[in-house]
Amino acid sequence: MPENVRQQQRSQALKLVILDRNGSINEHRDDFVKSDTEWTPLPGALEAIARLNQAGWHVVIASNQSGLGRGLFDVASLNAMHAKMQKMLATFGGRIDAIFYCPHSPEDDCDCRKPKPGLFKQIGERFGIDLRGVPTVGDSLRDLQAGAAAGCEPHLLLTGVGAACRGVHPLPPEFPTGTQVHEDLADFVRFLLAREAHAAPAPSAPASVAPPAAPRV
Repeated sequence: MPENVRQQQRSQALKLVILDRNGSINEHRDDFVKSDTEWTPLPGALEAIARLNQAGWHVVIASNQSGLGRGLFDVASLNAMHAKMQKMLATFGGRIDAIFYCPHSPEDDCDCRKPKPGLFKQIGERFGIDLRGVPTVGDSLRDLQAGAAAGCEPHLLLTGVGAACRGVHPLPPEFPTGTQVHEDLADFVRFLLAREAHAAPAPSAPASVAPPAAPRV
């Protein structure tokens, strides 16, 4: 069987959502989130991720972390932020399955810094799936451009820098075609789970059983 066919079959079997981090899960800071003490979840975001997990969805993060390349924090500090996030998520019964991040500064001109799709390609390779149709969620144009370039379904949040798009309709033409807009991560999760429930096949009716024949006399 061709590898692309196997990837498509795995994609259908694996329910995956790819999330941005800053401005989508935690509060955005113009001066960068540099430590675990500065990492603060957005209201309802962790509960929303837990709802996804409990509905059978796997959640992966794709995040630009140019603060590493700029020398604003080190990998140990980044790991501490993510440990805090996972610990707080666990209190709601949630988890992040994997975290992919770009450590480079814009001047490095790498392939993994969004809006380039390198992180998404890494995710597809790690999970062995075709990302076409996989929901990707973020608060910025570059989040969605990177995901769309890998075939993902783009969803914009009106949190973080996405708040600038509140009341903007239609979205500027730079946004990927078909971008859907949600108030926050919890709103996206409600949308996704409702769509999934609507698409689920209705339970089949029990087979009718003929009444027993009357005894012959």
